[in-house]
Amino acid sequence: MPIYKATTFAYPKIDADIEYDYSRSGNPTRKALEDQLASLENGTAAFAFSSGMAAIHAALAIFKQGDHIIVGKQIYGGTYRLLYQFFKQWGLEISAVDTRNLTAIESAIKANTKAIYFEPITNPLLQVSSIKKIADLVHQYNLLTIVDNTFLSPYLLKPLDYGADIVIHSATKYLSGHSDVSAGAIIVKDQELAQKVYFIQNAIGSILSPEDCNELMRGIKTLSVRLDRQIENTLAIFNFLKNLPEVDHIYYPGHPEQEGYEELHQEAKAAGSVLSFELNSAVDPVAFVNKLKIFTLAVSLGAVESLVELPSKMSHAELNSEEQLKAGIKPGLIRISVGIEDQNDLIADLKEALNQAKK
Repeated sequence: MPIYKATTFAYPKIDADIEYDYSRSGNPTRKALEDQLASLENGTAAFAFSSGMAAIHAALAIFKQGDHIIVGKQIYGGTYRLLYQFFKQWGLEISAVDTRNLTAIESAIKANTKAIYFEPITNPLLQVSSIKKIADLVHQYNLLTIVDNTFLSPYLLKPLDYGADIVIHSATKYLSGHSDVSAGAIIVKDQELAQKVYFIQNAIGSILSPEDCNELMRGIKTLSVRLDRQIENTLAIFNFLKNLPEVDHIYYPGHPEQEGYEELHQEAKAAGSVLSFELNSAVDPVAFVNKLKIFTLAVSLGAVESLVELPSKMSHAELNSEEQLKAGIKPGLIRISVGIEDQNDLIADLKEALNQAKK
């Protein structure tokens, strides 16, 4: 697919039936990517945005002032900020619930409730919620099911197959895979929803550039190869961490010993390559992340290079200490995104940093 950089397209004549007129409204390169994304998620339409947050904003913008939505208690910090510091002031009512608890979801439904928004594997504690169970419940009340599938990608999970109405991706992560494209996506099956999302995409203008569309399509070609290697490495790291006295808890539903494993594998192939663990008081968590050499101290996830972050100081720094503890984010919580490096090198890096960070 060529990279169509043109911002405007010629009309052959007045009243001609044309597919493209202005690049914000439609672009052949972006259309190729959007068709690819729709196919990956078994949807009928997809929309590419300039970032994951732009995609989330567009999905939430289909609601109006006075509408009520239910959201998962465990959501990405940027989503939390958008909901509570933007959409709440704009007039959207929000209730946060533990989406593993169907009774809690049903109890939160009100006359003006329009949708539920959640992550099937949460960030950063990797709690598992069933898309099918939630969709089956809320569809009885004619609510939309909106799923952020960033943590798994369509290679591991296809939410539309389990009843989701809208699927969102921060395509910056697994889909791109190389930390060089900022992108977001929305995928739907219903044509009425597709028209609403397209209107918002065109009206707001937060589109993905043709160059970035091309980069993203190239990244998607290696998605399965990358993820297979990343998951293999993550399981090796899990097995290293599980017997360490300095580690109090591991969060990774990709291992049979972990909570959520059975629930997850009813809908997904695997749990991806993000793993979190809690260091106990024997280790200084700040010193630990600073001592790592192969793991890069950085936010984001899903790329070929391994990353480490301290959620309390980085991805969830928007929350105060009380909100963090309420969300289960302790000062010693470490989140790693495992890349495709040699697993022995990664384990050696973790081991050396732990030794150097002991109090």
